[in-house]
Amino acid sequence: MQAMDIEKVNSMDFGEFVDVFGNVIERCPLIAAAVWSQRPFSNLEDLEKHFFAFIDALPQSGREGILRCHPDLAGRELQQGTLSAESRREQSGAGLTSLDADERLRLAELNAQYRARFGFPFVLAARRSDRAAVPRELARRLRCPPAQELRTALAEVKKIGHLRLADLLGAHPAGL
Repeated sequence: MQAMDIEKVNSMDFGEFVDVFGNVIERCPLIAAAVWSQRPFSNLEDLEKHFFAFIDALPQSGREGILRCHPDLAGRELQQGTLSAESRREQSGAGLTSLDADERLRLAELNAQYRARFGFPFVLAARRSDRAAVPRELARRLRCPPAQELRTALAEVKKIGHLRLADLLGAHPAGL
């Protein structure tokens, strides 16, 4: 998809906006639907602020629900080819589509332990990582207290959203 400017974003009707921005937060088109009503946006940062404010306003169960919409990294959905286009690109870029059998098994074990401990999948901005770092980070975060891990996982959701919005608007600022 070709990058667009903020005027184009502001001129979109509801259906087009949800089609384009519905997976900024993985498999949560409802967030894009709610954000559409906040138009006009002054710039990318303003648009992003509305996405993140929606997440922050949710009760804990809603924030955990957003996390549950994410696939396991290098998990069943990758093997079955059912990842969203964005997740497939991100996992591929991190080298997670070319793991050997032992690496896949190790990640599957860690993913299962993480889900059992926290009740949602491990979320990581894969574009900011690589195949060696993912299992290390997963093992490290398995040791975190649940409240801290919820905050960390939601921060990763925002990093992913930031990158996806930047892709759509053709902006790649430094930072996140």
